[in-house]
Amino acid sequence: MSGLELFAAALGVIAVWLTVKQNPWCWPIGLVMVLLYSWIFFEVKLYSDMLLQVIYAVLQLYGWWQWTRAGQHHDGRQVTRLGGPSVLLGLAIGAAGSLMLGAAMAHWTDAAQPWLDAALTGFSLVAQWWMAQKRVQCWPLWIALDVIFVGLFVYKDLHLTAALYALFTLLAIQGWREWRADPALRA
Repeated sequence: MSGLELFAAALGVIAVWLTVKQNPWCWPIGLVMVLLYSWIFFEVKLYSDMLLQVIYAVLQLYGWWQWTRAGQHHDGRQVTRLGGPSVLLGLAIGAAGSLMLGAAMAHWTDAAQPWLDAALTGFSLVAQWWMAQKRVQCWPLWIALDVIFVGLFVYKDLHLTAALYALFTLLAIQGWREWRADPALRA
């Protein structure tokens, strides 16, 4: 465990807690966190996770805009629910991306866990996209992904990061509860 990992983990907790509370400051704090984690994952040869963090950086900016400027009156998005076909399409895109990235990582890199890392990356991008758009379905997907991430990070001896993702799992459960109770979703 490094000081950098500790600082990134602390920022991660703050960012996810702010997300649960629908506070748009989750996005700039998350941006700093993902940039730090991109370096951490590079050092332990989790290249798909490193790439994921770089893409997250772009999605952090997109999410910040969506939460603060999108909508008819430019006052940000409200919590909404995706329809079944949209959920299936998102999951299919995640699966296709996972297979392509896994094949590339297995063939062209010395990645530690190319297929698992790629699958977590592909589906995390779907969850992050849904989160940026305030889709309530982001939370159950995050719960499943975070549980698997915990195992991967324990395997890679990133124990603080594993603990962080265990906490992310609990925060995702809370986020799912709170967003499902949001008055905008029931309207």
